[in-house]
Amino acid sequence: MTHSTPTLFPATFLWGGATAANQIEGAYNQGGKGLSVQDVMPRGIVGPRTDGPTPDNLKHEAIDFYHRYAEDIALFAEMGFGVYRFSIAWSRIFPRGDEAEPNEEGLAFYDRVLDELEKHGIEPLVTISHYETPLHLAETYDGWVSRDLIGFYERYASVLFARYGARVKYWLTFNEINSLLHAPFMSGGINTPKDQLAEKDLYQAMHHELVASASATRIARELAPSAQIGCMVLSMPIYPLTPSPEDAVAVMEADHANLVYGDVHTRGEYPGYFLRALREKSINLDITDEDRATLTNTVDFVSFSYYMSIAETSSTDRGTGEGNIMGGVPNPTLPASEWGWQIDPIGLRIVLNQFWDRWQKPLFIVENGLGARDELVEIDGVKTVVDDYRIAYLNDHLVQVGEALEDGVQILGYTSWGCIDIVSASTAQLSKRYGFIYVDRNDDGTGSLARYPKKSFHWYTEVIRTNGASLSR
Repeated sequence: MTHSTPTLFPATFLWGGATAANQIEGAYNQGGKGLSVQDVMPRGIVGPRTDGPTPDNLKHEAIDFYHRYAEDIALFAEMGFGVYRFSIAWSRIFPRGDEAEPNEEGLAFYDRVLDELEKHGIEPLVTISHYETPLHLAETYDGWVSRDLIGFYERYASVLFARYGARVKYWLTFNEINSLLHAPFMSGGINTPKDQLAEKDLYQAMHHELVASASATRIARELAPSAQIGCMVLSMPIYPLTPSPEDAVAVMEADHANLVYGDVHTRGEYPGYFLRALREKSINLDITDEDRATLTNTVDFVSFSYYMSIAETSSTDRGTGEGNIMGGVPNPTLPASEWGWQIDPIGLRIVLNQFWDRWQKPLFIVENGLGARDELVEIDGVKTVVDDYRIAYLNDHLVQVGEALEDGVQILGYTSWGCIDIVSASTAQLSKRYGFIYVDRNDDGTGSLARYPKKSFHWYTEVIRTNGASLSR
């Protein structure tokens, strides 16, 4: 069922945008910052890692938010942002990750960012760990395979809550935590090559991250009692490729593998289907009684990214879904972006209902957007991008958010991914652009870094001004 009249978004609905430190800040070796796993991933998730920083890693400078944050936040304010999601670079605060004391210069940088947000009345939404484990923790401890990382993360989170807890209401513990099994180095700082990694070690790393996330929730309630703590998962509605019961079971099992992270975050224990999967794999995880007690610290809300849906089948003739980090097979009824991500606005309504029905926790859409190649043009003496394709994509997805609100789903807000052009996580390109603001930098590193509002900038300004009433159906 769809509605012919515009949905009235709640007056408290938070409109804004989202970025990640490693894709936007640059200054990878300034301000006392140490190296992160991103500094040895010049081709993103699709390419091999290097032995150290390389000149072709666009993330080293990114779009230089480190020096231009005031200018960029002013542009966000011009659009009317009520919230801005950003991440703190772990290796800016603890350059190696295992130090006893934090780097004050790194902490002071985020003080300045928060000052600027407060100046413009923008609510910060902070991700504690967004795909940038300190490289030292990856190389010395094999990342989250080691239980030691729980303590290092607790120390890091404690410093953030103590320093910023009175200034930041909304926190996310890990970005897309359910991507760990698919991208162990980027998501979990696991240095062992994926093809050499024992499955038990991968699941043990998953357990360590879940314990650390729950522990951070507990610490936040002690150090920042007014804060709201959320988890963040990569959402992926899954459809059966055919009406066969076997394909429906394939969907159920694929859903289980994706939803277990949210189940633990919201229910405080591992579900039976996951324990069965471990038994059938003959995997015995190291789970202590203290771990079980820690997991009971459940989140206040669930946040998620949404870019695409996938299909599943029991058939061995699967084909591939190019660009789909979570696997699956292509859905023949849907179009795809240039990078193979299938475009499915209705899937956002479906996943909102699924998560709300399953977890009964407020939801926050913290990533959604279209990566595309934009062309900078000059119209009446003004440089801009006529990105009608992005406007159509975002409009159609936001209409479905309105439908979910009508369904009774409680949604806190929406932060469009890459609200300003940033370096892509999947491919480490700048030509895969998501933003409302064009940044003059190219894949070869050339460009002035000048900022130019796109057509979508003005469209989103109107969406926010009208609280969604201007959306086209």
